Amino acid sequence: MLIIMKLESPRKDIESVKNKIAEKNCIPHEIPGASKLGIGITGPTNLLIEEDFSSMDSVEEVIRVTKPYKLVSREMKPDSTVINLNEIKIGGDELTIIAGPCSVESRQQLFDIAGVLKEMGIKLLRAGAYKPRSSPYSFQGLKEKGVEYLLDVKKELGMMIVTEAKDTKSLPLIAAAADVIQIGARNMQNFSLLEEVGQLSNAVLLKRGLAATIEDLLMSAEYILSQGNFNVVLCERGIRTFETMTRNTLDLNAIPMIKKNSHLPIIVDPSHGIGIWDKVPSMALAAIACGADGLMIEVHNHPDKALSDGFQSLTPKNLKKLLDKIEQLASIVDRKINYYATVK
Repeated sequence: MLIIMKLESPRKDIESVKNKIAEKNCIPHEIPGASKLGIGITGPTNLLIEEDFSSMDSVEEVIRVTKPYKLVSREMKPDSTVINLNEIKIGGDELTIIAGPCSVESRQQLFDIAGVLKEMGIKLLRAGAYKPRSSPYSFQGLKEKGVEYLLDVKKELGMMIVTEAKDTKSLPLIAAAADVIQIGARNMQNFSLLEEVGQLSNAVLLKRGLAATIEDLLMSAEYILSQGNFNVVLCERGIRTFETMTRNTLDLNAIPMIKKNSHLPIIVDPSHGIGIWDKVPSMALAAIACGADGLMIEVHNHPDKALSDGFQSLTPKNLKKLLDKIEQLASIVDRKINYYATVK
């Protein structure tokens, strides 16, 4: 259920509505919009009577939300959510580029790549300190030492950090370093982890699972929002199908479908989506054309020597070529880019 109130409603009226919701053993969630204030309700809403709220002061409308995912739905919040990270915005009319290596391999490697990306204007650096891998014998990341190097980059280069939380045990360490906490595909339905990040204030990048439906992804996002954290960015990164010529099948159908059904911003990871470096630019441009709010791209100075995912990583030179094409495409799809701000 959603209660619509005037944005400038007196606080006492808002609190009265929230108190009444709590009395019914439900949970109220304030959702400010451009011109209205929504109060979303989760819990046993089937027991609520609409007329009990429609007559209250400052209440304009009471709406039943039919989707199983409540807080992430367009019914709950018609305006698209924009995540603010200092001068960077994810969503709205801006395109956000997140770039960096799959893994933190050494301090020197991280600073070499981060320095080049900063010169291009990239403000969001992605790199994994903890790496959940299919094989226990594959490189698992530098873990605590990797987080230390990420903090060094953040302090010395002023870049914002996107890195993955592997589990609830490592989450506090990751949360202290990351501006955006990534929940990887394998953890999309790790509900304990989702509930924990839902209690933080960090932005969360939630990747679609390897065999997850669009509704599965939105329901996982619901776990995070239900705990109070509305700073969630969805990520399409390809799903596992019968096709074997590519690493995954990048489901670009998901972008307009999610835009229709959810207010949350969504970015695309074409690197994991196709898994072949020279095909990444094509899928990146296609993602922008179909409405994605940004991209997350793997970049490595020496992909042939990378400890993980080198085959799908672009060199900085190839990334620059792609950024130039994205800049041309942005105006066609009525978007603007935010990664060149420091260099133009």
